[in-house]
Amino acid sequence: MTDTTQNIASLNAVLGETFRLYIQTHGYHWNVEGPNFRQLHMTFEEQYQNLWAALDEIAERIRALGAYAPGNVAALMALAGPEEEPAQSAEDMIAKLIVGHEALTKTLRAAIKTAAAAEDEVSVGFLTNRLEWHEKELWMMKAGAR
Repeated sequence: MTDTTQNIASLNAVLGETFRLYIQTHGYHWNVEGPNFRQLHMTFEEQYQNLWAALDEIAERIRALGAYAPGNVAALMALAGPEEEPAQSAEDMIAKLIVGHEALTKTLRAAIKTAAAAEDEVSVGFLTNRLEWHEKELWMMKAGAR
């Protein structure tokens, strides 16, 4: 596999995992309950909106590299990896989102290395910005879960 092909494959992996996390976060936004409802409802909304915008940017980057982005839910979910069981409590939602963000940070780190090997500085910068956002969200969720 060429560096460009590997780069596109890693961007597809980021796209799929971002899609899964978007769906998961949006579902939690709809279903969260409890004493921290308002705060979590708003936090989850901010997160899913960011994830939704990122999906477009990732797909457009794939297109800019000359490949087609996955165009249906089945293709995206095939790239997403296993789906978490739905959480029922706010605490479980946060715990599962932490796991999802941590998994995506690992995928992003690998994708950054792959993009660097392909000499794709644009993707390196874009993926690094995504990594920064996920790490900040992780810090905030972990700090609030204590």
